[in-house]
Amino acid sequence: MAIVNVSDQSFNSEVEGQGMVLVDFWAPWCGPCKMIAPILEELASDVGDSVKIAKVNVDENPESASRFGVMSIPTLIFFKDGQPVDKVVGLNSKEALKGILAKHQ
Repeated sequence: MAIVNVSDQSFNSEVEGQGMVLVDFWAPWCGPCKMIAPILEELASDVGDSVKIAKVNVDENPESASRFGVMSIPTLIFFKDGQPVDKVVGLNSKEALKGILAKHQ
C-alpha cells in the first residue's frame, strides 16, 4: 500500500477506521525525518495492504500533532481500529517498527 499524506481535515477518515495505521508526524526541515522516510517506504513494501502508513506534516497540520501530544519529530504513532496503541519518538530501524506492528496485530 502506498504511503498517504494526511491533513488535519482528512485525519479522521484516513486514520480512525479499521485495522492498523502507522502515522509518521514529520516536517521537511527535520533531518531524522528525512532519514526515516526510506525506512517507511521499505516497510510499506514489506507489509503490503495489512498496514496503512500515513504521514502528517506538523508544520501544515498542527491540530493533529497537538491532539496526540507530538512534542518531538519524527514521532510515529501506531493506531489499531482508530485508537492509538503505541508511540515511538526518533529514528527507528525497520525491524524495530515491524516488531511493534507485530505486537499489535
